Amino acid sequence: MNRLRTNAVILGSILLGLGLNAPASHNSYEDYARVISAKPIFETVEVLVPHEECWTEQTYDRSNYPRRRHAHNDSYTAPLAGALLGGVIGNQFGGGDGRTALTVGGALLGAAIGDDIADSRAYYRPSGPFHSPQSIRRCETVDHRETREEVIGYRVKYRYKGETYHTRMERDPGDTLRVRVSVRPIE
Repeated sequence: MNRLRTNAVILGSILLGLGLNAPASHNSYEDYARVISAKPIFETVEVLVPHEECWTEQTYDRSNYPRRRHAHNDSYTAPLAGALLGGVIGNQFGGGDGRTALTVGGALLGAAIGDDIADSRAYYRPSGPFHSPQSIRRCETVDHRETREEVIGYRVKYRYKGETYHTRMERDPGDTLRVRVSVRPIE
């Protein structure tokens, strides 16, 4: 008998702790109140808004044109100087036929490097009938900072049983609001 009573007390404590089938208070109930007003509460926030910026560039499409190099005097000085320097460096290595091969290889490599350097300093002009510039539209996405007003809650004014009350809520409650009414004796 004592064991049955202990189990009943434990089970009752668990149910009260979990709130299962147990009222919040013996002297409270739920009802509905009429909403008088619900005014949004705003907060200023800063957000990044992507924006596309576009412009038009005048350019030559060099892939369609025959290229003609225009340096100051179309000189072969850079490739010849590169060949000479490359040959001297190549001649310093190897022996016998190997030295000859390294000298020739160094000269060819030096000429190619000298020509590349000269090309990088030259400019190219289209030759042929397609010499007018083309308009190309280019765009990029840029983030702009904007400030916005966002609703973070509502100041709600409601009436219940002739009395007016105020509260703050996350959402607009609509025309009515569920309220919990508690009755306690005054001592």
